[in-house]
Amino acid sequence: MVDPQRARYIAGSEGAPPIPPPGGYHGARRSQQGPASPATPIVSAAELPVEKQPAGVLGWIALVTAILFALVLLGALLAGATDLLYGVTMLTLQLLVVGVVVASLFSARGRALGASALIITLMLNVATVGAASALQTSASGTYDGQKSDEQKHAEAYPGIKGVSPADILAQPSLEEIRAQSEAALAEIRRRLSDRYGYTWTEVGQENLRPERNGYGGESMLVQYVSVPWMTNEPIQDYDRKLAVMGVIEDVLVERGMYGMYAFNDPASTLDDTILQKFYGTTDPRTQHTWEWYTDDYPDPLRFYAVMFDLSNDPAGELRTEREAEAASTGAPLEGLQIYFLAPEVLSEADAEEFAQRMQEYPGF
Repeated sequence: MVDPQRARYIAGSEGAPPIPPPGGYHGARRSQQGPASPATPIVSAAELPVEKQPAGVLGWIALVTAILFALVLLGALLAGATDLLYGVTMLTLQLLVVGVVVASLFSARGRALGASALIITLMLNVATVGAASALQTSASGTYDGQKSDEQKHAEAYPGIKGVSPADILAQPSLEEIRAQSEAALAEIRRRLSDRYGYTWTEVGQENLRPERNGYGGESMLVQYVSVPWMTNEPIQDYDRKLAVMGVIEDVLVERGMYGMYAFNDPASTLDDTILQKFYGTTDPRTQHTWEWYTDDYPDPLRFYAVMFDLSNDPAGELRTEREAEAASTGAPLEGLQIYFLAPEVLSEADAEEFAQRMQEYPGF
């Protein structure tokens, strides 16, 4: 018997597969329909909280050690103990500090403090602090770590190597040199002012510089440089320059000094290249600088007269130098400058002490 429903389906389907029997095919499973479970959230590893590790003991040891060693080095530097800085003990301590710092860098918990200790060690170590100490002691002449008692004794020599103590005591004293210089400068200024109407300006102060004794120390003698004076007015005419130098020479010769010598003159012993470098040209008529000199040998007094003439300075090199000098000392840009210099002179106040101390140096 044919099922009418099945017959209709078959007739109208034109080859469609037959419908399943009532109740479905044997063994077929129906999908279980149910609510979908919520998706599990994905958490990035970067978002997971990380517990911060405290700094390790090794890092603190490295940092404290580096700081303490740096303080020791700075103390030695301030004390001028260059020999201590380069001693075996200090070098050994430096190696120990480096070892502790390097070890801390390999520790995860001590690496941050170890890096700070490394920076301190690189900045303040035996090499850097020792070099600074060596420069300091060399400049000041205070290094005596390896000097014998004989060397230290020689450094304290009150005289000057190669100069007879008797000659030092016999020559004019510092006070006599100062009096002669001031009197001569005053007379030169008076005569030039009376004749040419020049006015004057002090362009510096008296300078006393200790003289070295030739044995690594300072003697009791000094180099004297008088107060330099300069005209406020320029002197640019060639004949006027010669006349001014003539007046100066008259004053000095009257006081027992020799006639003046012109360094800038082509007749001097200076090479032409030197003349051009220091005075502008080899021709005194076109030179921007004149420099004349005399002394009272064998006494130590020496005199200098220098003229600056910016009208003979087309390149402006002298002007640049003079402007810097004017900014420093207030000196006029051009004109005549005069001063005295005397090396290796002894003050009257030190003469007795000098004679006593020289008794400690027989044979020097």
